[in-house]
Amino acid sequence: MRGRVTGEQYTQIDNPDPFASPVWRSPVYRTPELVIWLVQLLRSLVRLAWFLIRHPLLDLAAAMLALLWLHTGWRGVAALASAVSTGLVMLRARRPDWFTRFVSTPVRCRWRWWFYRRHWHAVMTITGLAPAYRGRAVLPVLADVTAAPCTDRVTVRLVSGQSPKHFADRAEGLAHGFKAYLCRVRTHTPGTITLELVRRDALAEPMPALPIPDAAGADLRALPVGRCEDGSAFTVRLHGTHLLIAGATGAGKGSYLWGLIRAMLPAMAAGLVRACACDPKLMELAFGRAIFDRYGSYAADPGAIAELLEAAVADMQERARRFAGRQRDHTPTPEYPFTVIIVDEIAFLTAYQADRKLKDRTLAALATLTTQGRAVGYCVIAALQDPRKEVLNIRNLFPDKIALRLDEPGQADMVLGDGARDRGAVCDQISSGPRTGAGVGFVRLEADPDPVRVRAAFVSDDDIRAMTTTYATGMPAHAESEAA
Repeated sequence: MRGRVTGEQYTQIDNPDPFASPVWRSPVYRTPELVIWLVQLLRSLVRLAWFLIRHPLLDLAAAMLALLWLHTGWRGVAALASAVSTGLVMLRARRPDWFTRFVSTPVRCRWRWWFYRRHWHAVMTITGLAPAYRGRAVLPVLADVTAAPCTDRVTVRLVSGQSPKHFADRAEGLAHGFKAYLCRVRTHTPGTITLELVRRDALAEPMPALPIPDAAGADLRALPVGRCEDGSAFTVRLHGTHLLIAGATGAGKGSYLWGLIRAMLPAMAAGLVRACACDPKLMELAFGRAIFDRYGSYAADPGAIAELLEAAVADMQERARRFAGRQRDHTPTPEYPFTVIIVDEIAFLTAYQADRKLKDRTLAALATLTTQGRAVGYCVIAALQDPRKEVLNIRNLFPDKIALRLDEPGQADMVLGDGARDRGAVCDQISSGPRTGAGVGFVRLEADPDPVRVRAAFVSDDDIRAMTTTYATGMPAHAESEAA
């Protein structure tokens, strides 16, 4: 073995063939160890100074703690720790909302940010989301983390040339890399996306029926129905829109119908809402028929349903003539109540009806209500099992849609719009078990194209009986008003 060599001589050591052309490489120079230590020390000092500049409150707390230790010793520090702990416990007991806002949520967000920061480089590189530019890997920027009890919303600034589709195609790898059950990609602003990472399924267990709100809390633009995936309340807007609910048999469509009726009961009792039920199946809505007889109307025979819908069209057009030139928006009043038309198994009326004339009458009335009814206080809620266009050719007239468990992957796009399944609405993967999958679905609102996973509270037969007993006893509401 030769002695110590440097520079160009390095190329002659590992050349076994004496007749081969030499391969010239860059000279190798050894940096003195003292210089390395000085550079690392300078780098650490710069990082420490930048940390102190970015965290002034932490610097102030550390300085106060050091002064307290110098003047009082460990007893002063222990007393301060006890006082802070007692204050936090009292704040948690007396004002849990303040504790959540100022203590637990910031701590959780910071902790989750540190978790993602620690795994960011490895996950981005392995999933192929760190492109190489000029010989070095360029990482997307981890901007912000908002942590909820069940989900994290991670804001990411994209590398130049990247698109949300790059992340959507690797959503499964991102979920496993960050130890989450599911990852969905949401478009935030140009050049920025939001990753929704589900850590815990808040919809795994069924929910009991929600309490009936009081008269003052019945907001027709935010009726409580269930829970969202992030643990927040799931509310449905009916005033100023129409709602389509699609799902296979046993998917839980009845939970949404009765949940909405349950949330509107105080407004019905006040005379501000009128509910009309079309129940060709004679099973779901007939269980609470007394409510519709008191606060609206009920029909089950296809001929009676057509007459009910045509009467609603005539009343809607008469109301439009009265409002013409006077107002553009509807405000519910006892004289002009908000009218909700609930149609269960609408496909039986629009596709499977043998009487062609009756089918045309029903479809024409529904099309008129969905195209002209929003501005004058009419809303159509329709439920069906088969979302194909030939079954319901007016499905695009429903601005808001809810897709429950469906049989085929392509049906999610039929209900929620093109690309809904690519954005996370995997309706075909919802469990068919009543305990884990009934009432679970994805909602797409008119103002937001991204589907949100939700679950409706389960309204049992006993709950419907209690609703009927409490709100549907005595004479009908219109008879009481006439008697008064």
